[in-house]
Amino acid sequence: MTDINHELNRLINFALKNNLIDLNDVTWAANNLIGELNLNNFNREELEPEEFNLNSPDEILNKILDWAVTQKLIEDTTAQRDLLDTRLMGLLTPRPSDVINEFNNLYKNSPELATDYFYKLGVTSNYIRAARTAKNIVWKSATEFGDLDITINISKPEKDPRDIAKAGQVKSSGYPKCLLCRENEGFYGHINHPARQNIRLIPLKFRGENWFMQYSPYSYYNEHCIVLCEEHRPMKIARETFENLLSFIEIFPHYFIGSNADLPIVGGSILSHDHYQGGRYKFAMDSAPFEKLYDFYGLEAGRIKWPMSAIRLRADYNHKNILINKACDILETWRVYSDASVNILAETDGVPHNTITPIARRNGNLFELDLVLRNNLTSPEHPLGIYHPHEEVHHIKKENIGLIEVMGLAVLPARLKNSLERICEVWEQGLNSLSEFEDIKIHDAWYKLLREKYKNENLRGEDLRSMIRNEVGHVFAQVLTHSGIFKRNAEGFNAFDKFVESVKK
Repeated sequence: MTDINHELNRLINFALKNNLIDLNDVTWAANNLIGELNLNNFNREELEPEEFNLNSPDEILNKILDWAVTQKLIEDTTAQRDLLDTRLMGLLTPRPSDVINEFNNLYKNSPELATDYFYKLGVTSNYIRAARTAKNIVWKSATEFGDLDITINISKPEKDPRDIAKAGQVKSSGYPKCLLCRENEGFYGHINHPARQNIRLIPLKFRGENWFMQYSPYSYYNEHCIVLCEEHRPMKIARETFENLLSFIEIFPHYFIGSNADLPIVGGSILSHDHYQGGRYKFAMDSAPFEKLYDFYGLEAGRIKWPMSAIRLRADYNHKNILINKACDILETWRVYSDASVNILAETDGVPHNTITPIARRNGNLFELDLVLRNNLTSPEHPLGIYHPHEEVHHIKKENIGLIEVMGLAVLPARLKNSLERICEVWEQGLNSLSEFEDIKIHDAWYKLLREKYKNENLRGEDLRSMIRNEVGHVFAQVLTHSGIFKRNAEGFNAFDKFVESVKK
């Protein structure tokens, strides 16, 4: 049985060790914690040396939550456990003003020191749920476009029926308006909205507007951050977007930043709040070489070798405005561009289809901006989108292709964890079809192709699993190719060049 006093001592010790609180805060913090847990007292204990070496409070919190379930303080559901552990960590997380002051003081010495501090705070306060994201299955697959990152996302918990029932009893207040609103900082949360007592935001200014940087609680790559507008307004790709992205990499030259597109199907999951995503990670797209250069005055520019249709612009600081102006020219031209010969329509019945996914990074002393052309047109053959994963790859990836996937990181559904293992089991039985297995028959056509491709190889064990994973990466490359506007053939390249020639000089 959990010794709750001991676990609270461990939690306070963890907070001390990781500078969430200092010695003068211990009594205050302990009293806040016991009040939250309906306890009557707290006794300070000496801890064993091995209890000082945790990188995350997850283990301690799980024991406290197990105790809370036995005391009927909460039901044993992920959502209710999350609400309580966030409340507890919120009592130990420094105030927003203290975090901002520390961040700014560190930034004077180095932007990297500042973000190192801020990211570590997110982990130690348990806002970034590192223990969960560590459970994601990740690997790289070698393709003609470089080593693509593949992630089977099992970190986000599924809804429990008990929570679904409770959710129906909660009145919607409309506050905060969405998960990205600045008003989430310190929000108590409920079954329909996660608690955010332990989130902290760093204020930024772009063109006189208030923006804020935070980290994602479920990171898909290193230091996965979100930059959100103070105003709750829809996503919009415009000149201001390019200006903001380049301003961000001036402030944080060790980070990249990009924006999801601003239209359904080709946009992100939250189009209602203007925001960007960035971080400290090198994607396969970053290393994509130029395969055709364009003559844009003052810029290095060209089409890059990438499955999606992307134009890269580079310029030094003195030519930053030229870079922004050219990005605007490309966006404005693309918004209204049609080419029926390659199935591109700018609009139908007044509904726009063309937009851009922009990504900014530093490349040495150069500002680099990738503009990925997007179109959300649908057809009877492709009702989910012509430039969207086609039906033959839905067994691996059916969801929208947003910013993260555009750069070469696949976020694949949790169902694949068991499916891929089951496929390996059937393969080792020597069977040539999955049609009799209800749970994995969706993969049958792909499976048969692989059986034929590797018929002369006696693949088993880890060699088999490695092959299957690498082939998943090849399917993801196909997913990105489906999402590319101009196909990678002579007709597509000619059409791409035709579009570039139409961009005003």
